[in-house]
Amino acid sequence: MQQKACLCLVVLAGIILAGCPKSKNQTFEAGKKAEAIQDYDTALVDYDRALRTDPMNAEYKLRAARMHSMDGQFHLKQGEKFLEQGQVEMALGEFEKAAGVDPSNIAAQQELQKAKDLLDQKRAENEPKQAAQPPQPQFLAEPPQLKPLPGFTVNLTMTNNSAVVFETVAKLAGLSVIFDPDFHPQRIAVSLPNVTLEQALEAVAMASKSFWQPLTPSVIFVAPDNPQNRREYENEVVRTFYLNNTLQPQDLTEIVTGLRSMLGIQKIVQMNSENAIVMRATPDEVAASEKIIDSIDRARPEVLIQVHVLSANRDRLRDLGILPGQSVAVQFNPRTALQPSTSSTSSSSSSTSTSTTTTPLQVTLNNLHSLGTADWSATLPGATANAILTDDQTHIIQDPEVRITDGERAKLTIGEKVPIATGSFQAGVGVAATGVNPLVNTQFTYQDVGVTVDVQPRVHPDNEISMKLTVDITSLAGNSNIGGIEQPIIAENKIDEGEIRLKEGEASILGGLITRTQTVNINGIPGLAQVPLMKYLFSDNSHEVQDQEVLILLTPHIVRFAPITAEDLRSLDTGSDQNVRVYREEAQALAQPNGNQQSNATSPLPTDDGNPKGTVNAAAAQLQFDPTNLAMKQRDTATIGLKVANVNDLFSVPLLIHYNPAVIQITDIRDGGFLSGGNQAIPIVQHIDPQRGEAVVSATRQPNTPGVSGTGTLLGLSVKAVGPGSSTIQILEVNARNSQQKTIPLVSGEVTIQVQ
Repeated sequence: MQQKACLCLVVLAGIILAGCPKSKNQTFEAGKKAEAIQDYDTALVDYDRALRTDPMNAEYKLRAARMHSMDGQFHLKQGEKFLEQGQVEMALGEFEKAAGVDPSNIAAQQELQKAKDLLDQKRAENEPKQAAQPPQPQFLAEPPQLKPLPGFTVNLTMTNNSAVVFETVAKLAGLSVIFDPDFHPQRIAVSLPNVTLEQALEAVAMASKSFWQPLTPSVIFVAPDNPQNRREYENEVVRTFYLNNTLQPQDLTEIVTGLRSMLGIQKIVQMNSENAIVMRATPDEVAASEKIIDSIDRARPEVLIQVHVLSANRDRLRDLGILPGQSVAVQFNPRTALQPSTSSTSSSSSSTSTSTTTTPLQVTLNNLHSLGTADWSATLPGATANAILTDDQTHIIQDPEVRITDGERAKLTIGEKVPIATGSFQAGVGVAATGVNPLVNTQFTYQDVGVTVDVQPRVHPDNEISMKLTVDITSLAGNSNIGGIEQPIIAENKIDEGEIRLKEGEASILGGLITRTQTVNINGIPGLAQVPLMKYLFSDNSHEVQDQEVLILLTPHIVRFAPITAEDLRSLDTGSDQNVRVYREEAQALAQPNGNQQSNATSPLPTDDGNPKGTVNAAAAQLQFDPTNLAMKQRDTATIGLKVANVNDLFSVPLLIHYNPAVIQITDIRDGGFLSGGNQAIPIVQHIDPQRGEAVVSATRQPNTPGVSGTGTLLGLSVKAVGPGSSTIQILEVNARNSQQKTIPLVSGEVTIQVQ
């Protein structure tokens, strides 16, 4: 018997355990705990593991997808912090993690590419530059380019007719000039100190009101400057621009209209099928158009908006007490001794029938004395005992996400559709008089009831987000019978906040619907229902509380930034209103350090009326630091080389060097080996003033020895970083001389040092 009892207990326990809900995956629970403490990497690993164990679990899928996005955002923010601190390598690692865990995060990919470019630029500055070999196109990409003598610059002061000035500049550069038949030379005066060939030709053309065009790399064509000659002689090129980020044909139309308005380009068409723009214009107009298109053809920013909606409903009811009956029924039932009055009988000859009529019971005054309690009856009321306690709670948590392109609108609706009668009543085939009811034709429409969020974001360059918001919260407030049809009553709370501005990741509580209803009912015997404690025996007390709350939390995240670079913010010189021109920056500064220095090679120029001769500079010697940019940490030391290039017969070099003593200090200056020629010692005389940040140094070859020609390292500067900031090392004065003690002009550069 005891064994049977134990067996029954085991079976019962198995049934109970089988009916209990299964516990959640332990890995999933570990992921939730890691997410709570913002350990997103661990949470992501746990969620992915839980999803692999149960791939069909919708909750696991949602958690894992959400954590991929949150982990990517976390590493993106960490990388941006490292980038602001100048730690490019650390930032690169964080951006790689962000792009790896969330490939859809375009902002992480953009920042990753930005960090790679910074590293490549840093490495390129420390490596010797190699001239890239341009590809050889089948057709010329642009009009012929002039090819003057190598290192050609003009140093010319001259007064003569414009044709002679053009020919003089051209001959010095090894070129020839052809004039238009309508070109009429006029006397002009020009002063061209150390300018390039293009700058010299532009200056002469402006003084003579003409313009020039290269016909071949060695031939220049000059014509009077007027619109007709420009249209007839100026070279034009055809260029096709393929745009990557336009969404609609209207975007192409805006760009084409802008180019026509700003640059006056008329030969321009848009190809909607190819998402391209084709133009035929001058090379300068095409170059200006390219700069504008490159600046505006960018992927528009995108915003991921997290919408948290919490709907909480609670209904609490307490009904306690004894409700006695509130009415007593009394009936009159006299005794059987009181007989009713005599009956009457009637008959008929044709047929035999008998009828009896009984009159109502009547009590005479003589019988009142015989009435007693037995002649009355009363029905006593009962009592109802209530002891009810209910507590209903409903929580609805909605966590949707919506991704929106900058400037576009998105509408998010959370709720249900409620039917509302909107049609008319029409009679059927029958009529009411014939007993056929008319047919009723009712039309319905469906209205959204719930939470509707209408948002339009705009991303600013400082990574803040402006949003135009409209929040409409509706709910069912009851029903109303209209025309025999129950129509819903819809309560509405609408929040129109206009435009708000938030930081990336900043949460904003938009608003909500909060309703609280309390109902108290007391039903019982008057008087006794108000007596403490006794009221629960003679009355029923009911207390009901209903709470309804809807809360909306909006959090925007930027998942694609506006890729605006420093190059996009640079202005562009486009010439005059009538003639669009662009100018290229010169690779080297052409001005000499000292205004009284002369060129190292001159050629005689034609004279007119005793005016001074002009000179033309050959390839100028240069002083350059290697490297030109350097990043250091405090207390670090480095050696910077001072190189000389294209020098001829260099014998001595006195220098005055300046730097910021609060950031760096020059501790020593050594011979670089160029002046020694590998066969003699070179004395280095130096005086370093650490207070003023100046160093005077002089290097001279031995007496009665020739100078040195060519390119090489002249000096080596030992530099120590002493404080954070930026400093440049500049050569303020240089007085290089050859073996004949004549001045050698040198073009000097500088080096920029960043100390962290």
